[in-house]
Amino acid sequence: MNKVISTDGTPIAYDRTGAGPAVILIGGGPTDRSMNAPVADLLAGGFTVYNYDRRGRGESGDTAPYAVERELEDLRALIAEAGGTAMVYGTSGGGFLAIRAAAHGLPITKLALWEVPYILPGTRPAVPAGYRDQQFALREQSRYGDMLELFFLEAVLMPEEVVAGMKASPFWEGMGGTAPALAYDAELAGDFALPAEQLAALTVPTIVIDGETIPWVSAAAEAIATALPDARRHTLTGQPHNVDPAAIAPALAEFFAA
Repeated sequence: MNKVISTDGTPIAYDRTGAGPAVILIGGGPTDRSMNAPVADLLAGGFTVYNYDRRGRGESGDTAPYAVERELEDLRALIAEAGGTAMVYGTSGGGFLAIRAAAHGLPITKLALWEVPYILPGTRPAVPAGYRDQQFALREQSRYGDMLELFFLEAVLMPEEVVAGMKASPFWEGMGGTAPALAYDAELAGDFALPAEQLAALTVPTIVIDGETIPWVSAAAEAIATALPDARRHTLTGQPHNVDPAAIAPALAEFFAA
């Protein structure tokens, strides 16, 4: 495990594996870098992979107050550590940050996105307007289990009985350590609307990948690719949102090596 220091002094923890062009992995949701570790291992044969804990997750620090700009600075510091430019893979909510970073002119040479959960009107019920504020309020009260429940019920749209079963399982408590960062993803997501103008201004070559198992997520993937000036679409048919690393790694490797 290595650390790089962000602009505001926050230590950002990362693992570096492999050799070759730099690829940075960005996770989302109530996870730390362990979620992307299998993908990092599979890419390490052809790339130098930087798999990091976003601030407030895992072994990275967290300096108040939160702002999206601080996360952009974290990523910029990691890109500098990687040699000044990098290719980036953003998975799920990590895609919000990856897109924002590319739009802000960070030196990203290629961008890969897996099922970024923007919501198109009419494809599913909207996330409640107060979702972001609720997450920050629950975070202030250290009600991390309630943050997880709100995320799965309102953002992910899991059925109540499924969430109840998750709460009874051992891994629920394990997610508590990353739950506070759900407020940060909520800040990045805003109203979850597709940022069409922002996407249209991006010139970074991008691959947009989905698994075609969640219709509203696939609709978002299609809209993202349509809005981007330089995009490829790829579908890993039958893959769930928690995509199999062995399924997505070859698609990423082919795109990054091209």
